[in-house]
Amino acid sequence: MLQNISKHIRSVKTDPHFSILIPSWNNLEYLKLCVRSIRENSSLSHQIIIIINQGNDGSLEWVKAQKDLDYVYAKENIGICYGLNITRSIILADYVLYANDDMYLLPNWDAELWEEIGQIGHNEFMLSATMIEPFDTGNPSVIIGKYGDKLENFQEKKLLQEFASLPKEDWNGSTWPPNVMHRDLWDLVGGMSVEFHPGMYSDPDLSKKLWDVGIRYFKGVSKSRVYHFGSKSTHRIKRNIGSQTFLQKWGITSRTFTEEYLQRGKPFQIRPKEVSLSTSLKLSNILKRIKSVF
Repeated sequence: MLQNISKHIRSVKTDPHFSILIPSWNNLEYLKLCVRSIRENSSLSHQIIIIINQGNDGSLEWVKAQKDLDYVYAKENIGICYGLNITRSIILADYVLYANDDMYLLPNWDAELWEEIGQIGHNEFMLSATMIEPFDTGNPSVIIGKYGDKLENFQEKKLLQEFASLPKEDWNGSTWPPNVMHRDLWDLVGGMSVEFHPGMYSDPDLSKKLWDVGIRYFKGVSKSRVYHFGSKSTHRIKRNIGSQTFLQKWGITSRTFTEEYLQRGKPFQIRPKEVSLSTSLKLSNILKRIKSVF
């Protein structure tokens, strides 16, 4: 695998606030919009690292022409887990932020996260920006806002006028991107778990690893907002059965972890050191784990 991967650092930025990691698999037009949104809507200085999987749609040539972008190039699709992990040696910032290429980062997104980090006063946390999506998937941490589900009907001007007024409070349960943590935490838990390749359920797994080393500050920052078109790459891949991998690895379902431990989507509060599950929920998880083996 390694002989088919190259890393290219061209950044002249010194002391960036975040190293922004963006995996992209033949998704050039969305990638262009994502990068433009970072350039236009960021308040602070950042390192941007693009993980180019294949790049046979012109992505490789476009990224090469952008002198402010560092990048990793993989001749084949190495997925999210391997892709994010391979960037480690070229990360310059103390804080690692992972975003998807089908996201449009909105004004002041970074300043709100940076202010939150300053207020926390330590590095034992995981923060997420708040996604605005054009559809309702039942995710309680998301704002529903219909500003287009593809580039052709994207209402950028209207979104920029209205996004800050959409109601949402800070919420529990940082798991999904855009998320940010200190690189020492990233190193401590070993980044993304490659048994979830190409990536389904790797996000809650990362949060579970952080939970197990004692992190309890999992916060979604309401004022840091991004627009998410949603699943512009994942519908094209052969998905791993990540829910089963999570269940076998941790002994509980991902839903149990996000709902009972993280309480994802509920008003923010630092989670307690210990979480007690009901007897019935414990039994349900045991039965599901046994069933998944057969």
